[in-house]
Amino acid sequence: MLKKKIAVLGCGNIGMAFIEGVLKSGEIKPSDIIATRRNINSAGQMTESGIKLSTDNALAVKESDIIVIAVKSYNFSGVLEEIKDHLDPNRNLIVSITTGIPVSRIMEETGNKVPVFRAMPNISASVGSSVTCICHSGKETEQTTTVKEVFDLIGTTMVIDEDLMESATILGSCGVAYALRFIRAMIQGGIQIGFDAATASLIVNHTVKGAADLLIEKHRHPENEIDRVTTPKGCTIVGLNEMEHNGFSSSLIKGIVASFEKIEK
Repeated sequence: MLKKKIAVLGCGNIGMAFIEGVLKSGEIKPSDIIATRRNINSAGQMTESGIKLSTDNALAVKESDIIVIAVKSYNFSGVLEEIKDHLDPNRNLIVSITTGIPVSRIMEETGNKVPVFRAMPNISASVGSSVTCICHSGKETEQTTTVKEVFDLIGTTMVIDEDLMESATILGSCGVAYALRFIRAMIQGGIQIGFDAATASLIVNHTVKGAADLLIEKHRHPENEIDRVTTPKGCTIVGLNEMEHNGFSSSLIKGIVASFEKIEK
């Protein structure tokens, strides 16, 4: 068990996914998590999870070691204003999972009182399968292990340079939506060739999971595994070529770049 008390300020989709994943791991007691949101009556299943719920960000900070800020960017400065006078340099560290807020700004607005990290998990955190990229100012190396230990509870973590955090948001966070849209299209194709929706979903979901596991466990490039499936004059290569003729890879790449250009504005 990790003996850390965690405050999650803001329980929207990503904040709740983080909490669900941490609870699923069993490594942090529910009573050691305090979550805040404007309307705790809308917390749904969180009210029965055993975590503490509050509308008071300052109180949450005073009761915690690690402060995870998961609010929308337009609410971010207001939250920092609420908590900055309650930060304990000997106890607290901040991890922002809000998109687009640099470490330097957080440090400036909190008076450089505590170590500051940025992290970008995704909604697969809720089932312990997120990929989380983490960065810091370069001075918080002692606390990096602690932050990684927490985010390791919800999946895979890696430390990157801060100038890649927006790219990490697109590839690792938005990327879930891209993958899900691909899966949905495969299911639709499966229905057209004869399966009912439930059976098509089961086949496609496990096929995609198996493909990812294959690459992760064998450390292979996708093209190597594609070559093993595509036989001369076979049905696989015909299908792949038809997809490419219709812009499959290029449209995906263009979509990723378009999302990145949007977040950079």
